[in-house]
Amino acid sequence: MKKPKKLTNIRLPKSSTFRRRSKAPEEKVAEALQNVPRITNETVAEHREEVLSSARKYIYPLQHSKNRVVRISIIIISIAIIGFFSYCGLAIYKFQSTSSFIYGVSQVIPFPIAKVGSSWVSYDSYLFELRRNIHYYQTQQGVDFSSKLGKSQLVVLKQQAMNQVIQDAIVKQLASEHGVKVTDQQVDQQIALVKQENRLGSSDRVLREVLDKYWGWSENDFRQELKQQLLQQAVVAKLDTKTNAKAESALNQLKAGADFATIAGQYSDDVNTKANGGAYGVDITPDYANLSPIITNELFALKPGQFSGIVNTGYTLEILKVLDGNSTTVHGAHIQFTFVPITTFTKPIISKDKPSVFINL
Repeated sequence: MKKPKKLTNIRLPKSSTFRRRSKAPEEKVAEALQNVPRITNETVAEHREEVLSSARKYIYPLQHSKNRVVRISIIIISIAIIGFFSYCGLAIYKFQSTSSFIYGVSQVIPFPIAKVGSSWVSYDSYLFELRRNIHYYQTQQGVDFSSKLGKSQLVVLKQQAMNQVIQDAIVKQLASEHGVKVTDQQVDQQIALVKQENRLGSSDRVLREVLDKYWGWSENDFRQELKQQLLQQAVVAKLDTKTNAKAESALNQLKAGADFATIAGQYSDDVNTKANGGAYGVDITPDYANLSPIITNELFALKPGQFSGIVNTGYTLEILKVLDGNSTTVHGAHIQFTFVPITTFTKPIISKDKPSVFINL
């Protein structure tokens, strides 16, 4: 067996040859600083451009997509608006719809259906008149407007509604020309008189129920109707100068000492009482239903033997007298001056300038 050879020719390296010399901290910092890129205006601009160029590939498609969405949205909205007005136009001018939807739309958008002089008549004012009559005849008279008889009756109601709104438009013109106005306070007073007469119920709840049952009205609808009626009455009272002059003449004669019964026989338009010197001939109480509350309130404000000034009831002028009575019952007399109908002033205007109607009734 051979002995292993001695490794006499191999020199072992010194331990110092296996280790690298450790660098000093100052040298490490200097070396790190040498590898940091220098920041200058040029390098900042280059970096910014590099970032922007990488972002543009995302921004440009997004802007293009946004513009496309806007264009599509505008097209859709335009089509919807055109379709909406086309539908409403057909429903109003061709089919003359009385639906609640069309009525609600016409209250917001005043589609014109007639022109009177310089005034336009809107479809919602026409439907306001027509719908209440349709509601009344359907609920209270049981009319079937889909039947032959009902259809012919509907034609009559449509013409009546159109005539009414044309007249209302003229009344508003006359009111504007002569400075006639109706305030909300006057409407409130009229509602109070209606409740006092108990024609439509003495409470707000009963009033609302009656309005809805007979005409399909809200309280605001009722106020609208009352305001138009009061405006018409005020226009007549302003323009009917003959009736006003007649009442003034009678009152002046009474103030001069003329006999009330004699003046009633000469001037009163009430054929039922003028032969009796204007005497009502009944016991009048504060809630007497056959007289307007305006008249009964005035009578109970007078003393026996006294006569009133000129009292406007809306449709007549009255001069009242208490013959005798007490706080609960009176006997009275009156001299009545009846206003001419509103058509006295509206018909000449219609004859002179015939209204233009845009729907076939």
